[in-house]
Amino acid sequence: MSRTRHRRGCVRSLAYDYASGHRVVPHRHTWHQLVYAVRGVMTLSTSSGSWIVPANRGVWVPAHVEHAIRMSGAVHMRTLYLDPRATGARAPRECRVVDVSPLLRELIVEIVARGGLDRRVAHERHLADVLFDHVGALRAIGVHLPEPRDARARRVADRLADDPADARPLAAIARGSGASARTLQRLFRAETGMTFDAWRRQLRLSHALTRLAAGGSVTEVALDAGYASVSAFVSIFRRTFGETPGRVLARG
Repeated sequence: MSRTRHRRGCVRSLAYDYASGHRVVPHRHTWHQLVYAVRGVMTLSTSSGSWIVPANRGVWVPAHVEHAIRMSGAVHMRTLYLDPRATGARAPRECRVVDVSPLLRELIVEIVARGGLDRRVAHERHLADVLFDHVGALRAIGVHLPEPRDARARRVADRLADDPADARPLAAIARGSGASARTLQRLFRAETGMTFDAWRRQLRLSHALTRLAAGGSVTEVALDAGYASVSAFVSIFRRTFGETPGRVLARG
């Protein structure tokens, strides 16, 4: 694991290389974070859910949000810390997985190489302005898995997390949870913003992505996650990330 961190100016930087399976314990920062996965897959978790971050994507974490990160596959992480006083109202207020354009990628690499940006230096001030403009336009993409808070819904969510391939209807999974299938449908929609079926699809996709990063083949991962066929998995993956699993992971 390597570490490089510099504290100065309006933007700070951090570079870490992690082994597969490494976990960063829950913590928070007083500055916003833009975390970029050069290689590997990260799962960022907060009290409101988790976000799956494939290679060459990023995740935005607002200041003061407690979060933990789990690595799937060897992860090369590059992080920028942005002073909230400098970003102002442009910064997103919630966590989100974001696409990293070629220009934003080069900005991240350049800023990490410099060790940060200081607005008192003219050319660094220009780079900071470009970065802050990009931050204001960050678009949410990828896999977000909100966590239900109700204990009954949590029991169902935990059962499926242990076995994403469980294809039983909700009525069967609900047994012993303390709630009927109808009540659980209402709870999932109210607490996650998704129907139960949509939530289960997100769970399967996030499980498959982390398994792929850990070295699983597309075929075994698709079946292990509960997809009816490899083609069904590839189709859903392409709709979510705009590319096939092989292309996404090859770039990681």
